[in-house]
Amino acid sequence: MSRKALIAMSGGVDSSVAAFLMKEKGYECIGATMKLFYNEEVGVSKDHSCCSLDDVEDARSVAQSLDMPYYVLNFSDRFKEDVIDHFVKAYENGMTPNPCIDCNRYLKFEKLFSRAKELGYDYVVTGHYAQIVYDNEKGRYLLKKAVDPTKDQSYVLYSMTQEQLAHTMFPLGGMKKTQAREIAEAHGFINAKKHDSQDICFVQNGKYADFIEQYTGKTYPEGCFVNREGKVLGKHKGIIRYTIGQRKGLGLSFAQPMYVTEVNPADNTVVLGLHEDLFTTSFLAKDINLIAMEKIDAPMRLKAKVRYRQPEQWAVVTQIDQDTLRVEFEEPQRAITKGQAVVLYDGDVVVGGGTIQ
Repeated sequence: MSRKALIAMSGGVDSSVAAFLMKEKGYECIGATMKLFYNEEVGVSKDHSCCSLDDVEDARSVAQSLDMPYYVLNFSDRFKEDVIDHFVKAYENGMTPNPCIDCNRYLKFEKLFSRAKELGYDYVVTGHYAQIVYDNEKGRYLLKKAVDPTKDQSYVLYSMTQEQLAHTMFPLGGMKKTQAREIAEAHGFINAKKHDSQDICFVQNGKYADFIEQYTGKTYPEGCFVNREGKVLGKHKGIIRYTIGQRKGLGLSFAQPMYVTEVNPADNTVVLGLHEDLFTTSFLAKDINLIAMEKIDAPMRLKAKVRYRQPEQWAVVTQIDQDTLRVEFEEPQRAITKGQAVVLYDGDVVVGGGTIQ
C-alpha cells in the first residue's frame, strides 16, 4: 500500500491538522496550496480570500514545522472556467449556484487529484469533516457524515467518484472541531486560532451581484416584478440580484410580506408571492452522481436536503434516466431553488445527489 500523500493546505487550521495526523501515521507527505485566482482580477482585497498571501504563508509555516515539502499550484485558469464562469452563468439564468461544490468537484478532486497522481502520490488529503469507508458487501467506497454533526461537510462532497474516494483521506472526519484546534495549539501552529472562512472566497462581503457586474463588465437591465397572475407590481434592478425565498432588498412596500418565488430570465421578470407560495413538494435533479449504488432501481425512501444548512427531510426518490432523479418530499419544503444541490442520505451514508432543475 502506498504511504505517500499530498495534503491540500488552505492555510486554515483543519488542513494543517490533517497534515499533522498523516505525518503521525507515517505517511510521506507534501503540502500544496491551490492558487485559484488573482485577487485584483476579481476585486477582492488581499486578506479576504482563501488563497491570499497570508494563507499561503500560514500553510508554508505549518508545512515547514512538519518538515514537509510545500508547493503552490496555479489552477487559476481552471477555477475561472469551472467555478467563477459557472457561478456567473447560473445567476444570469435565474439559478443560485453553490461554487464550493464546483470547487471540490473540479479543483480538489479532479485537478489536484490528477496532479497528485502525476507526482506519484497515491492519496489526496483534505481537512474536510466527512468519512470514507469501504463496504465489502457492496464492493464500493461509501461517503459518510462526520462524527461532529455541527461541522459535517458531506453535502459539498456528493460528486466524488469511486476512484476519488479510493484515493482520498479525511483524517478529521472522526473528530470534533474542538479537538482539531487543541491539536493545532498543542503543536504551536500559527493558524491554531484562525477563524473559519465563511463567505464565497472570490466574492467580497457576500455581494454577489456587485461581483458579477464588476467581473463581466455588464449592467443587467431593470425589469418587472410581477405576481403569479402576471400583474406588474414594480421594477426590479436586474435578475442577478434575486434568489428564491428572498424578502429583503426588493425596494417595494406591500400590505403583507412578499417573497421571490421565481426568477425568469426569458422575459426578465421576477415573480413575487406570499410565504405559502414558496412551498413545494417535488422537483427534478440533473447532473447526478450516485455513490452508494450504481443506480436507483426502484423508488427509495431517503432523507434529502436541498441546502447546506437545511435539516434533512424524508422523500421518495426515483431515478428516471441515467442523469435524472425525481425527488418527492413527504412534507412541503420552503424555497427549493434551481441551481442548488440536493443530497440524499440513508442514515449517515451519502447515497448521492444532483443539481436542482
